[in-house]
Amino acid sequence: MQSSSPHATVKPRAPVTVGLTGGIASGKSSVSRLLAERGAVIVDADRIARDLVRPGTEGLAALVAALGAEILAADGTLDRPRLGARVFGDAEALRRLNGIMGPRIAAESRRQIAAAQGAALVVYDAALIVEWGQADAFRPLVVVTAPPAVQQARLMARDGLTAEAAQARIAAQLPVADKARLADHVLDNAGEPEALAAQVEALWQTLVP
Repeated sequence: MQSSSPHATVKPRAPVTVGLTGGIASGKSSVSRLLAERGAVIVDADRIARDLVRPGTEGLAALVAALGAEILAADGTLDRPRLGARVFGDAEALRRLNGIMGPRIAAESRRQIAAAQGAALVVYDAALIVEWGQADAFRPLVVVTAPPAVQQARLMARDGLTAEAAQARIAAQLPVADKARLADHVLDNAGEPEALAAQVEALWQTLVP
């Protein structure tokens, strides 16, 4: 029997890929940052969305055609606060926004995930994984939770919103409890940052071989 060649190519192990989601202002970005500090590659759907609507892109042109030029700032860039004001509370406008951005974000996300070979962990960080029906496409699914009152307070402090405006943004997403029911791992971010960091460390130990 011939022995195997010492120069035989060993196929690298595919990285573990997880979905990371949660309600608005639940602390998803904090979890993403903590995982990145441990060596995870983050595929950030929000960052991808920003890149897809830079001036001159097909994505921005499609949004303007669907929602009007009032979503643009004076310099021709997308005015995200105006966009938020335009779609939150308007189900049809939100449907058009998601219909335009969803497929584009998904395609670029798949490309970046496929390119992340060699990573110990790849994290697809996206607020709308569950809303877009992609929970089973990103297993294990990690959901970051916080009570609605905590979400509202964080939104008001972070974005300078009124209580009513913050509540409208929370209501535009599925309740965090509904997302948590679909999760493989739930991280509770109702408390102090140290408590969240301890949960992230335990998650890392569970996910990374």
